[in-house]
Amino acid sequence: MIAWTIYITFAGAFGLLFMPQFFARWIALATALAGFVTSLLAFLDVHNVGAFATIVRIPWVPALGMEYHLAADGLSLTLALVTGLTAVSAVLFSWDVEHRPNEFFFWLLLVIGGSYGVFLSADLFLLFVFYELVIVPKYFLIAIWGSTNKEYGAMKLTLYSFLGGALVFLAIVAAYVTAGSLDLHQLSQYKFSPQFQSWAFPVMFLGFAVLAGIWPLHTWAPTGHVAAPTAGSMLLAGIVMKLGAYAALRVAMNLFPDGFHLYSRWIVVFGVIGIVYAAAVALRQRDLKFVIGYSSVSHMGFVLLGLGTANALGVGGAVLQMFSHGVIAALLFAVAGRMIYRRTHTRDLDTLSEMGLGRSLPFAAFCFVVASAASMGIPGFSGFAAEITILLGTWKAYPVAVLVTGAGMVLVAAFTLRALKKTFFSDSAGGSTAPSGDVVQLPAITGAEKLGASLLMCATLAVGLYPKFLLDRIMPAVEAMRFLK
Repeated sequence: MIAWTIYITFAGAFGLLFMPQFFARWIALATALAGFVTSLLAFLDVHNVGAFATIVRIPWVPALGMEYHLAADGLSLTLALVTGLTAVSAVLFSWDVEHRPNEFFFWLLLVIGGSYGVFLSADLFLLFVFYELVIVPKYFLIAIWGSTNKEYGAMKLTLYSFLGGALVFLAIVAAYVTAGSLDLHQLSQYKFSPQFQSWAFPVMFLGFAVLAGIWPLHTWAPTGHVAAPTAGSMLLAGIVMKLGAYAALRVAMNLFPDGFHLYSRWIVVFGVIGIVYAAAVALRQRDLKFVIGYSSVSHMGFVLLGLGTANALGVGGAVLQMFSHGVIAALLFAVAGRMIYRRTHTRDLDTLSEMGLGRSLPFAAFCFVVASAASMGIPGFSGFAAEITILLGTWKAYPVAVLVTGAGMVLVAAFTLRALKKTFFSDSAGGSTAPSGDVVQLPAITGAEKLGASLLMCATLAVGLYPKFLLDRIMPAVEAMRFLK
């Protein structure tokens, strides 16, 4: 059933090219909803979530051993679920796109379909094809419908993505020549030599980690987030950055366990640096979207930290953080890009602080408070459940890293509260922009925006209050990984 997420999404994307503009948003919404419902039903239906079970297996290029091979376990089902959820919200927040809507939703659905493909691929080359397929739509979404320095942001993101892709392709070719197979099931059982793993693992892991925003190859992320349209930012932070982290776990760590254990402490080091450095930079930003962009890099540092622990608790927490950050980041960018920027035409925190947005856009303020609480890791939200799981796993392996990460968490709280106060609750509200304390009159939040935000808020609350719902599917799949044995 889960394979239909790919087919439905691509069918909807290509169908848009032949439909009148009036139907574009409805087709996109129906497609995204169908993918989300399919992923949810598959998530609830699967029982043996620890096994990476084959769904479809058809010869593709038999001479080279390439197959159209899809499989799913608890990891892929969890990330397919957040893909569907974010996709629906992204379409709702793009409801009034008027400039070339058919093309806009076409590229948007290609990103979503390619992401489903990555999470479900069980053939290494097929995974790489879907992985690279996501890059081109990202470029056009930003270059055509973006805003600030859109061409620069689109090109920088694309070049970094292709750089990472080149490293991944090199490692894939080396693995294929050595093992004679591209099947992830077979490769996960093949014993690569320690010498081979000592160079193949860092090459492949780094290639995937570029898309996950690893420090110091993270600079494409804030620039890309700021330049992208709202839906593009939501997908970029909510889904696309997870492709790199998922592939690093599914492929690099699982195929090259000896290489992983050789370099795991460096993954922890780079993860901690990313958390602290990005949070410190976010604290100095004046553009709201840049604050959220660096926030995404900081929170993806937690994912890398969890992966580097090399124990089931830390890695399981990393996967939970992928889901949590996907929802939270999408909500933050939706509020900043659509609810605020579309109405005020500014993202400058000092300017926003004079508008009294807490009174003129109360629903946006409420959404941002919820997203901020989740981002800071307040108990009851998904951010807390994910981060505490990662930190407990890290404490078992690298206690000092937990102490340093604590400083990063303080900085996360600092820049989040600063952005929240300046945007919605500043003491200077009603100053130069609204004389005599009058509320600035802005267009009301639309029904589509309220529905999209509500979906994301419900998701972060549901996972925060009952993380067992996801962990029951994540942990068996993590414990089946080769690098833990």
